[in-house]
Amino acid sequence: MAENSLNPSQKLVVIGGSMGSIDALMKLLPNLKVPMPFALVIVLHRKSSVDSTLADLFATRTRIPIREVEDKDTLEKGNIYIAPADYHLLIEQERIFALDASEKVNYSRPSLDVTFESAADTFGSATVGVLLSGANADGTAGLTAIKKAGGLTIAQHPETAQAPFMPQHAITHTVIDYIFSMDELAAYLNSLS
Repeated sequence: MAENSLNPSQKLVVIGGSMGSIDALMKLLPNLKVPMPFALVIVLHRKSSVDSTLADLFATRTRIPIREVEDKDTLEKGNIYIAPADYHLLIEQERIFALDASEKVNYSRPSLDVTFESAADTFGSATVGVLLSGANADGTAGLTAIKKAGGLTIAQHPETAQAPFMPQHAITHTVIDYIFSMDELAAYLNSLS
């Protein structure tokens, strides 16, 4: 494994969202300190067409290395990974990514629930799940899995979300440890060691 591969004691932060999340991430990413002591995985609902410009767009807002995931990439701390369009993103026990083209979940591929549940299975209590703006219920079951595994759950404050349904659904239907604005989320993530 690579020198920067995550070990079981290091945090994995998984952020998911849908409509309105790109704007939220454009506010968050410039405020994350470099280097990050954790790996950050971003899963957003996207059109199913091949579109790799999202990583390029986010790269304009941060000095943190960022790339779209390819099958069997290794998770390394200090990096940001973007789930590609039209694949579910799984994290395997060996701390490598797997892409899956199975049925859509919550009308979505990638599904936030699929990645969150996979992260909880692999990283357990070292998982931090963050749910941002969006207009459906995807992500709530995944945050529940993260909480059951001993991880930490965060929802964007619905009043700050362009589409408040997704974070509000999670707040109503599962245990959320923190409800943050994007500035508060940046401060929290920068406090992780």
